[in-house]
Amino acid sequence: MSGASRKGEPRIPVEDRLFSLVLALLATETGLLKSEILSSVRGYAERYDESGQNANLERQFERDKDDIRELGIPLETVESPDRPGDNQALRYRIPKGRYDLPEEVRFTPDELALLGLAAEVWREASLSADSQRALTKLRSLGIEPREPVIGYAPRLRVRDAAFEPLRQALDRRQTVRFRYFKPGEGAPSERTVDPLAVVLHEGRWHLHAYDHDARAPRTFLLSRIVGGVEPLPGRTFEAPPPDIQDRILAELDEVRLGNAADLAVTAGSDAEVRLGKRAVLRDEDAGVIRLHYTDAAVFADELAAYGPEVRVIAPASLRDEVRDRLAAVAAAHRDGGAS
Repeated sequence: MSGASRKGEPRIPVEDRLFSLVLALLATETGLLKSEILSSVRGYAERYDESGQNANLERQFERDKDDIRELGIPLETVESPDRPGDNQALRYRIPKGRYDLPEEVRFTPDELALLGLAAEVWREASLSADSQRALTKLRSLGIEPREPVIGYAPRLRVRDAAFEPLRQALDRRQTVRFRYFKPGEGAPSERTVDPLAVVLHEGRWHLHAYDHDARAPRTFLLSRIVGGVEPLPGRTFEAPPPDIQDRILAELDEVRLGNAADLAVTAGSDAEVRLGKRAVLRDEDAGVIRLHYTDAAVFADELAAYGPEVRVIAPASLRDEVRDRLAAVAAAHRDGGAS
């Protein structure tokens, strides 16, 4: 069935597509070609065009690969020995041994009972039909899964509450209203927007929309949306350009690369381990690392949580934001102790 005949099918949620991709890549020893993934895995297959017009789908797959790796899942690329350098012959897989729990991890009988119960609820609620569909498609390619997939738990992010209503509004091209809390403001303000794209960047969901109050496009963090998202009946808008997600992600990357922070981290601390993974420069002797960041307020929240393990050297504006947060925590503890 070509992509043109599938236009009426509902859009697959992002986390469903990522999970289906993980299932597919876990189920094979030798790996899957990109064409096999796009034509058979749920979330891609519904939009796959057998005539070969799949450029947007291929870009989606490239973003999904990055998201999966960011989740800590070891997605590997395997080059064909017969066709070295040929990207069309690359195979993708998730090695079972690297995704399993470490040997030293053990569970008590009570913990195993709770995990078993959670798996049953998960399977009965949502997994069974989708996993069977994915396995059927894989078997049609001549690939036999090695073990039951129910033994693997996806580590997908918990979505912000605004995600689903915004996704529905985007699908329906419907204008919405919500309250948005912007750092530095005393209270959330009401925004009326046309949702144009919802993208995942640096582990956080962003909404790109046309803001009717500002009369200009704006990008919002979903985590700062306060309360519900209200669709406005009868108010719709034209579909955005097809490359809007790529453009917004490129703009967010440009913002991130334009912001750099030099941090002094305590050797052997949690801050050094976690922040060090994202460092773009490192001075081992001085214990200083450099990181890029997109949102100063979000980054200041993260740094303040490390307490004395991290100190901001530059920029001064970020240092002031972290200091303000630490001062607020100290004041709250003093007030609590006095009462």
